[in-house]
Amino acid sequence: MTAVLTVAVIGGGSFGTALTSIVAGNGYPTRLWVRNPQLATEINQQHCNSKYMPDLQLPACVEATSSLEAALTDAQLVFLAIPSKGFAQVLEQAKPFLKPEQILVSTTKGFEEKGFKLMSQLMAEITGFQHLGVLSGPNLASELAQKQLTGTVIASADDLTRASVQQVLGNDFFRVYANTDIYGAELGGALKNIYAIAAGMAASLGMGENTRSMLMTRALAEMSRFAVSLGANPMTFLGLAGVGDLIVTCSSPLSRNYRVGQALGEGKSLTEVVESLGQVAEGVNTVRLVKAQADALGIYMPLVQALYLVLFEGHSPREVAGSMMGNEQSTDVEFVLPRDEVLKSAQKVTRISTQ
Repeated sequence: MTAVLTVAVIGGGSFGTALTSIVAGNGYPTRLWVRNPQLATEINQQHCNSKYMPDLQLPACVEATSSLEAALTDAQLVFLAIPSKGFAQVLEQAKPFLKPEQILVSTTKGFEEKGFKLMSQLMAEITGFQHLGVLSGPNLASELAQKQLTGTVIASADDLTRASVQQVLGNDFFRVYANTDIYGAELGGALKNIYAIAAGMAASLGMGENTRSMLMTRALAEMSRFAVSLGANPMTFLGLAGVGDLIVTCSSPLSRNYRVGQALGEGKSLTEVVESLGQVAEGVNTVRLVKAQADALGIYMPLVQALYLVLFEGHSPREVAGSMMGNEQSTDVEFVLPRDEVLKSAQKVTRISTQ
């Protein structure tokens, strides 16, 4: 590892721009790749990304480019801040300019629809590299841009990747914590978008704090149950990439997914919501993909099932919320008392009461 790493950020959206500001502000040579050549020119001349973060002044040392080759050549650390829908395509385009010794870190929270793959799995399949990681946590881009105290997680099985990211990103307002459970951190970041929609819907329907607290806690149980079935460590969900990210996304109107839920609770259709936001929130597609996967694996996910009915089958949010209250009362913490044991006990009580 060289004394001063050169860093490339691939993706000039809100989070990619905020991340670029942090890296460059920490004194590292930083390149920002954006698709639009005009936007790259604007950033280089005005040191501002007017499309996504107009109020953030970028350090003058940031070099913006629309050329993947220019961004990636001789960059030791590469952050991939691309929406999940275009992640694989951009990585394939970048592959000719990547080298095995480079460190690749995904900041994307979502799934690749084809094969239900995480971004880390795509990076491994497309590049075959060893130095791979994911960055995840309660990281609202607007607050990062304001230098508000924030914590994040770099998850990787690779020591060099974890240490490099902590070195490059860590400062007085951005604290970077390490984890080896790459799937757990990644799944936490992707799955919480689902429950942010539910939280926004609950708020719009006028549900109280008790209800919202129950919703977030049951969401944490549901997402960890699903993630563990895919090989994640349940303890990861007690950290920033799990409960931390869930809390901020389910509590803040700054979250696009939360705003989707609010609009649905107000009676708007998904089409109307998309038109008002200008783009589909990541959680909408995640609901569809996770519901199909949960059905295939036989995983109990009542919140996902309910949201699917609202988003894709036109059911009333209030009607679905009411029906959910009639769901079976199961275990509180799956990994303390398995759900199957609770169901067996309930069946036993039923048999006794009918004798």
